[in-house]
Amino acid sequence: MDESHDHFGALVGGTPLLALRRFGERRNLRARILAKVEALNPAGSIKDRTAWGIIRAAEAEGRLAPGQLLVDLTSGNTGIGLAALAAARGYRAKFYLRASTSTEKVALIQRYGAETVLIDDADFLAPGGLDAIIGRVRSENPGAFYTDQRANPANPRIHHDTTGPEIWRDTDGAVDILVTAIGTGGTISGTGRYLKARKPGVKVVAVEPGPGSVPSPERPQVDTVEGVHRVTGVEARLLPANFDAGVVDAFLPCETHEARAAARTLAREEGLFAGPSSGAVLHAATVLAGRREHAGQTIVAIFADSGERYLSQDAARDAATAAERP
Repeated sequence: MDESHDHFGALVGGTPLLALRRFGERRNLRARILAKVEALNPAGSIKDRTAWGIIRAAEAEGRLAPGQLLVDLTSGNTGIGLAALAAARGYRAKFYLRASTSTEKVALIQRYGAETVLIDDADFLAPGGLDAIIGRVRSENPGAFYTDQRANPANPRIHHDTTGPEIWRDTDGAVDILVTAIGTGGTISGTGRYLKARKPGVKVVAVEPGPGSVPSPERPQVDTVEGVHRVTGVEARLLPANFDAGVVDAFLPCETHEARAAARTLAREEGLFAGPSSGAVLHAATVLAGRREHAGQTIVAIFADSGERYLSQDAARDAATAAERP
């Protein structure tokens, strides 16, 4: 049988669920945890889905022309997915990123031929900072197609159309709890809506940074996890338009050190090298799986990408820690 595919987008999705049996047995967890391994998308993360959803919709609507410039503000993974698709489909790309974005992510975007612009992290924390940065992206690139991952409805739609159905199919409808982080809001909103439509009793749980892991103008250098954003206590106007708060049943906090520890444990016990946001999701899933009321249930934890994209950050952090020791 010919199983070849004729375009990059055809490779997006279809990622497997991995049962974390050894991890669960070692902790006597009451529920089973299934990891949705999104690092197996063609450009390496769940944001390949977002990128393909946005590009596919724009092409269908006639909003893209050959050689057109794509621009957006990204924490890295969406930029990587968009840059890969731009290369595959004959577009140019330019992305604005936090200066603290891992060097691996920046290098990957550039390797696909896209331009990168780094913005000081403090600019995001200034009053009205995000709106000002988005305004800058638009003004510096007149005529470009702003992919707008935070508000483009194609983002949650692709998760409703692919991520949710895959989870439903691969668990034979036995999923009880979905756990994921919130970045643009697309994954949790689209996937959660689909699963709740099929099974109203499904609980959707979002992991967000604990109080010690939230940067502020007074503490801008707090160690954070890319892709794990705070939602509770944030003004509605500052939240991504794609985030559907009505889908979420509960929020669980995770401090950065807990997320990193969980990711390290996952690699050593299951051989799965996931990124720190996946560590945060695993931490939250472990808390839920240990609760008596969830005994015998199935928890699906979405692991967004691979830990390979953060090795430079880990090395820098380890060096700084060693330097502080007496």
